[in-house]
Amino acid sequence: MRIFGRVRQRPSTDWRLATDRAFTLIDDGRYEDADALLTRAADLEPWLSESWFNLALLHKFRHDWEQARSAGLRAVALLEKDTGAPDWWNVGIAATALQDWPLARRAWQAYGLQVPGEAASAGEPLGMDLGGAAVRLSPEGEAEVVWGRRLDPARIELLNIPLPSSGRRWGEVVLHDGVPRGERTMSRPGGGTSVYPVFDEIELWAPSAVPTWVVLIDAATEADRDALERLAADAGCAAEDWTSSVRLLCRSCSESRMPSEQGDGMAQHDPHDHSVPGRPGPLGHTAAGTLWSPERECGVAAPGALVRGLLDGWVADSPDSRDWRDLEEVC
Repeated sequence: MRIFGRVRQRPSTDWRLATDRAFTLIDDGRYEDADALLTRAADLEPWLSESWFNLALLHKFRHDWEQARSAGLRAVALLEKDTGAPDWWNVGIAATALQDWPLARRAWQAYGLQVPGEAASAGEPLGMDLGGAAVRLSPEGEAEVVWGRRLDPARIELLNIPLPSSGRRWGEVVLHDGVPRGERTMSRPGGGTSVYPVFDEIELWAPSAVPTWVVLIDAATEADRDALERLAADAGCAAEDWTSSVRLLCRSCSESRMPSEQGDGMAQHDPHDHSVPGRPGPLGHTAAGTLWSPERECGVAAPGALVRGLLDGWVADSPDSRDWRDLEEVC
């Protein structure tokens, strides 16, 4: 087979040494030095799709989307198979970051995915019905896994209210990587479990104007707490009981297959939870079946002009069993 006028053969020793050294530098975060080596490798073997795939990968790590798109397109031009190559997935991520929707559609279709609408459409590839997934926010920092709705293979809309340490808000859309790191399982009502992938966030794609508030509530029962969450949802906002929804996991647990709920109706401590059982707030979690604590720390996603009225309305519906205090905007 001839590509660029030469017979295809195994990459040279110099190419392999430069590439291996470059990925060692990438692991150390030395992207500039890795760029020089991978560029040299591409000069040595320009006929090799891996040369350009590696450069596209590096530019993705650097969030240099123009360069990632350019290198990715050179990689796919040299592919020997029509569908399913990860080169196309990287092109799709870069195109999505740049809102190059015709290229994004072409990339997902070339990978083997069904994309509704016209192939040359200038609009977003909506309606792919990829279901839910989890995304790890700030994967290199204080990582937090939240649930979201997949808009397409590279974007997730956040459905949980993230903790303020993540810098993310409810309803934001994040760009995410294509290879899952971990899974979450959830029990189905009729029996069995559903498994959902956990993707790593790459960057914020679309911000939200809705601020995040933290508030201490007194809810006499779980039904009182649930009423606040329903009231917020009916108002087009969100409320989340961080006291029961947040668990602190070590990295090994977070990147493995983890159940999203623990417990079989008996009071027990979740063995994967590295926080303090029974402690209110986002640093504590107790398994299902433990004694209910009326004091809860909740996250609320709502406009400033609405949040106090929302909480007051919740209390007014059952003043003997509900109260709130210490409302603070945190993100």
